[in-house]
Amino acid sequence: MKKIAVGILAHVDSGKTTLSEALMYCSGNITKLGRVDHRDSFLDTFSLERDRGITIFSKQAVMKYNDTEFTLLDTPGHIDFSAEAERTLQVLDYAILVISGTNGVQSHTATLWKLLKRYNVPCFIFVNKMDLDGADKLAVMAQLRTNLDENCIDFTYRNTDAFRESVAVCDDKILEKFYETDSVENSDIVRAIKQRKIFPCMFGSALKLDGVREFIDCFDLYTQMPDYPDEFGAKVFKIAEDNQGNRLTFLKVTGGSLKVREVLKSDKNVNAEKVNRIRVYSGEKFTAIDEAAAGTVCAVTGITFAKPGDGLGAQADSDLPMLEPVLTYRVDLLDGTDPHTALTKLKIIENEDPQLNVVWNSRLAEIHIQLMGEIQLEVLKSIIYERFGMKVEFSTGSIIYKETVENTVEGVGHFEPLKHYAEVHLLIKPLKRGSGIIINSRCKEDLLDRNWQRLILTHLHEKTHIGVLTGSPITDVEITLVSGKAHAKHTEGGDFRQATYRAVRQGLRSAKSVLLEPVYEFTLEVPNENIGRAMTDIQRMNGTFSSPESRGDVTVLSGTCPVSEMGSYTKEVMQYTHGKGKLACILKGYEPCHNAEEVIESIGYDCDADLENPCGSVFCSHGAGYNVPWNEVAQHMHLPSILEPVKEDSVSTNSKNAFEKCKNQEDVFALDKELMQIFEQTYGPITHKKAPEKRKVTAVSAIDKAAEKLMKNPQYNGTEYLLVDGYNVIFAWEHLKELTERSLDGARQVLINILCNYQGYSKCNLILVFDAYRVKGQYREVETVNGISIVYTKEVETADMYIEKVSHKLAKNNRVRVVTSDALEQMIILGNGALRVSSLAFLKEVRQAEEEIRNIINND
Repeated sequence: MKKIAVGILAHVDSGKTTLSEALMYCSGNITKLGRVDHRDSFLDTFSLERDRGITIFSKQAVMKYNDTEFTLLDTPGHIDFSAEAERTLQVLDYAILVISGTNGVQSHTATLWKLLKRYNVPCFIFVNKMDLDGADKLAVMAQLRTNLDENCIDFTYRNTDAFRESVAVCDDKILEKFYETDSVENSDIVRAIKQRKIFPCMFGSALKLDGVREFIDCFDLYTQMPDYPDEFGAKVFKIAEDNQGNRLTFLKVTGGSLKVREVLKSDKNVNAEKVNRIRVYSGEKFTAIDEAAAGTVCAVTGITFAKPGDGLGAQADSDLPMLEPVLTYRVDLLDGTDPHTALTKLKIIENEDPQLNVVWNSRLAEIHIQLMGEIQLEVLKSIIYERFGMKVEFSTGSIIYKETVENTVEGVGHFEPLKHYAEVHLLIKPLKRGSGIIINSRCKEDLLDRNWQRLILTHLHEKTHIGVLTGSPITDVEITLVSGKAHAKHTEGGDFRQATYRAVRQGLRSAKSVLLEPVYEFTLEVPNENIGRAMTDIQRMNGTFSSPESRGDVTVLSGTCPVSEMGSYTKEVMQYTHGKGKLACILKGYEPCHNAEEVIESIGYDCDADLENPCGSVFCSHGAGYNVPWNEVAQHMHLPSILEPVKEDSVSTNSKNAFEKCKNQEDVFALDKELMQIFEQTYGPITHKKAPEKRKVTAVSAIDKAAEKLMKNPQYNGTEYLLVDGYNVIFAWEHLKELTERSLDGARQVLINILCNYQGYSKCNLILVFDAYRVKGQYREVETVNGISIVYTKEVETADMYIEKVSHKLAKNNRVRVVTSDALEQMIILGNGALRVSSLAFLKEVRQAEEEIRNIINND
């Protein structure tokens, strides 16, 4: 059986619920035809919906027709509840857009059309109320093609040449076949509708059942069930409660199947939960099933972690919603309910509707709630009273602002009261508008253990971070964990929470912050005589618009305008156009505030006085913790700044200057030559005992020949060896040196792991030497770990002594490099014919290899 999930959308009062009722009745799925005005409709079951005659929550009904099972999802039509409609769009196979035959394309209709386009939902159009005076079919079709899409096609008479020609010009493949055969195949029409290249339109009266049966036949004929994968997947689109208080998670199975008692788990939540029941709702009633196949829209109990927009199994999460609340109200408790108790209950409703944001303002000790509009306030007031028995009122709404940054900064948070320790470094980078907040990590595990990193990322996700200008939420930033430090004994989980929060605030305090305000994208249609007034108003409201477009007796303006200025402009338009004007607004996003200084001053937020969100850090001295202001943290932090270049030490001022000039392999050999000259001046020329003809050859000459050979031909006949002075490297690399404060063995193990990765990439013979000079034992120990040889020298033998012997022996027939920063050892190495590499220069080499390894892995 074909399964189709179809949503019914419309501007308020277009007859959407009436059409749903008529479809159920004409298909034989209900025996009594209810009416909205009689308060007995099949889908509007909520008491407030029946009282007001509007749909507030999306409802589900199963409609079987021929060999197809349609799942009808009736969505709210009022703009205040458009977020509910948007969530439903994410699970639809097709949509039915209801247009009033007397009013045509209205303001919210254009918003719904943009949502359908964004979510790529194929759409059928039913023009309702054609029995009323003033309904003009030709005029409505002209509006549809002009305001929605030119491929809106009248499907009333489908067996005419005019119909086939209209369909053919919408798609190149259909047009090509039409020229050859003078006919159009139904399968081609189905494909074009699925690809949103054709939008079928039909006309009738849902209240009088005119044209409804014909519409069902058309819809059944030209819809196609999607191909679903075998792997389980599901998309959550709604959370509700049944009459017994059980949490219902509404979802659509988008792959495989879902069975009762099956265990589900989210990537965001480590706790797995079991599906207790699967219910298929139709109106108020439901049918319990044991298994839901792909394409089924159902509700499950037992799952508490999921939220609307979450993907389960192989299904990905939804993108950020297009519609979001832009007004905030204060909740006034009239019956003396404790604010914290009220907050807990309001959070339950928030979980059901993620765009109903409930915020506790600790600074003012108030509950604030973010909504779409005033109608939603009245509905919410009734819901709170019916479910929790609380009487509430809402204060005057204000605009929801947001903040972002203009420049990249490093935020540092340090938390070190007595017997606690944590330091976190975050890179905060601006993103393009509409990106939201992106959180990731590029901190190395040898700097900070993976478990601590996960904890930091959890703390970044769990909180709504606020800016420093007005205390508004931040957005359009990328927060990257780049470095951190823990203590082996004193670090606890809560320490990193404090350090993480302080790092975000310190970074925002250091950055150049920008205040953002919500902006509408509007379309204003007014009579020609009112266009001058309209343009003046938009400019006065700090809006922008494109060139006016004339459409007969009306002129259309399109542009953007701040929500704070245009919020109540609809009533004004209706007044000066005498009801003939139309204003359609949809939230475009957030842009820099046009009156930022005025808003910041009026809000009066003092970020340095916000004790709940401190910008400074806590350090420890003489056994006591003390606060350090945000602008002095960089002078006290224990880890180096990620934005500053690595400082390198050298054996002398001359060699340091020479090293900074080294840009390629030739410069490295030039530096070796300089060091060899110093060696000869001090100790005299070096003699190779086995040199040809038993003549003396200066080390400089040997180095020059080796350098010349390497530059001409980088391949060696012998084997390449790399000798590493282990402890010299450990105490030269800052992050390993810090590890020795807690455990020398730990630092040694970290170095071994790093060199194993390097050896696997470079394919050299790597010998790591650790000095065991003061360790009792007459034998040296040698072990092999993942391809590298690790040597622990014997008693009274230093690592330098061992490296000198080995380099002298290996350098005769092989290329040998030695990693050490010991100045005298470097000159001896050069005398043996080997090449020396400083510990810090080798660190750069290792980091470059690690970066290339990561690139290879990512490309794979």
